[in-house]
Amino acid sequence: MPNPLQGARFVLAAHRISQLPADLGAEVAFAGRSNAGKSSALNALTGHKGLARTSKTPGRTQQMVAFALPPLAQGEGQAPLEVRLIDLPGYGYAKVPEDLRAHWKQEIDAYLHRRRSLRGVVLIADIRHPLKDFDRMMLDFCFATGLPCHLLLTKADKLSRNQAAQALAAMRKSFPDGLHATAQVFSSPAATGVDEARERVVELLRTPRE
Repeated sequence: MPNPLQGARFVLAAHRISQLPADLGAEVAFAGRSNAGKSSALNALTGHKGLARTSKTPGRTQQMVAFALPPLAQGEGQAPLEVRLIDLPGYGYAKVPEDLRAHWKQEIDAYLHRRRSLRGVVLIADIRHPLKDFDRMMLDFCFATGLPCHLLLTKADKLSRNQAAQALAAMRKSFPDGLHATAQVFSSPAATGVDEARERVVELLRTPRE
């Protein structure tokens, strides 16, 4: 099937939210711990192996990185929708100075609260481990603000199909009632769940902001 996220291109890397592209159109943010496979997931979803830098040293994404997508067609008589993906700094693992970690936390918090074009969050988490404090914090924020969230449980190729299914079921049961969240198993190298995740990202981009 055609890839609706094909044609993604790097726009800029921002140290502060004021440096991001104009707050127009729609965007989906990708968040997760530095060793959860966020860059690999972005590359798999866009079909662009070199779009987001991957590294054996977690924590290489140290800014908010904006990627433009081809405009999304809307209804008859409506102009195409300007859309983007935003790669948020990996969190919690990188060996970086404490003041930089504090800066990331402040800017991510400001981005999530102020960015009007933000339509949803794709949260990346390793399926083999329980959710960490940062992951829970992101889910709590989405719950409190009504922001849709899609959880990619990455590295599913490291588990059997039955183990992965059990982990997914347990994760869904742990969601609080009223949380606008969906979840799926995912593996970049095995291409598991890639089409499903692409469809979900497009759905988020098309979701009107309340």
